[in-house]
Amino acid sequence: MFPAASLLTTLLLALSIAASPVEIRNSPITLPIARRLNTSGGSINILQHDQSRAAALKNVGENTLNRRTGSIAVTNDAVGYIAAVGVGSPATTYNLIVDTGSSNTWVGAGTAYVKTSTSVDTGEPVEVTYGSGSFSGTEYTDTVTLGSGLTITAQSIGVAATSTGFTGVDGIIGIGPLDLTEGTLTDEPDTTIPTVTDNLYSQGIISEIVVGISFEPTTTETDTNGELTFGGTDATKYTGAIAYTPLTTTYPASYYWGINESITYGTTTILSETAGIVDTGTTLILIATNAFSKYESATGATLDRTTGLLRITTAQYDALEDLNFNIGSNTYALTANAQIWPRALNTYLGGSADYIYLVVNSIGTPSGEGLDFINGYTFLERFYSVFDTTNSQVGFATTAYTDATTN
Repeated sequence: MFPAASLLTTLLLALSIAASPVEIRNSPITLPIARRLNTSGGSINILQHDQSRAAALKNVGENTLNRRTGSIAVTNDAVGYIAAVGVGSPATTYNLIVDTGSSNTWVGAGTAYVKTSTSVDTGEPVEVTYGSGSFSGTEYTDTVTLGSGLTITAQSIGVAATSTGFTGVDGIIGIGPLDLTEGTLTDEPDTTIPTVTDNLYSQGIISEIVVGISFEPTTTETDTNGELTFGGTDATKYTGAIAYTPLTTTYPASYYWGINESITYGTTTILSETAGIVDTGTTLILIATNAFSKYESATGATLDRTTGLLRITTAQYDALEDLNFNIGSNTYALTANAQIWPRALNTYLGGSADYIYLVVNSIGTPSGEGLDFINGYTFLERFYSVFDTTNSQVGFATTAYTDATTN
């Protein structure tokens, strides 16, 4: 039995029916998370980053060790959603990318790991490869502090000896499914590592293994623009009701927060129902190559060679129809404004300030491969999302920003 206080304890990361998660209206614990464009190497290539990540996500073999040996192009992390997380006692603060597409938590890419009285070296080598980089090092267990005083004891932490692709950040806090940690301990390839969310639950801090995510559209390089809630959903961040859809059983989308959906542009189907994933670590909305070709043709867009994105004229923007994501019995429509990159940020992509770029692009492979779309940040900034391990489902709801004209 959980104490009454623990049922109301939720972690808010300011980034920001079958069984439904606990609804959290007020939380005493907040942790800022900001979107950050990584311009340390000049203009950023978001498409290259996202397509490299997509290739890595699809490179999941029955033997999870294969994830570490695939020849996937590595690019520097282009856009990150950063949380300040404390590790140790007294805590050292690390700026970690919040990632629903991976599940290991690790530090040391930037700020070095500081050992304290709560640090325990397990002696286990640990290694993870991402489309946007990699790390290898040693597993420790340590106290993790989230917000003002909420602590998880004996949390597995990877301490990087080497890392690539994570300039300007210290590592990752992974909130993906538990099975993604299998194969990351080099000497124990069949062992999984409890995630931060798993330990919040097992230590009685939250009553369900649920994460609610709220983003808001932003037009600045760095912005605290969202909220992550552990243990329930935040009713102040969405409108109407949350509708849930079961996790897909189609491989390899089933390794992640995978769902089934179809996509229509206006009334024209461009992607028949298939499996894909919802992912905070991907910025764009990526769809199968055949669906992308239909979208490109329907919008009249042309490929911009500088950015790799589709570009449209003002007249074509005015004529854009809704892009509809049909999930379960519900349709989530991206308006014309929701389909374009924020024009105030065009130059960060190496683009022209006067152009209009679309945020829908190709995943790089045709449909029928088991992971045919990725609903990334540009989808999630328009809809509240719930990642519900307890009930094996993902939920969505409209927000005050679903139809907003911000870009």
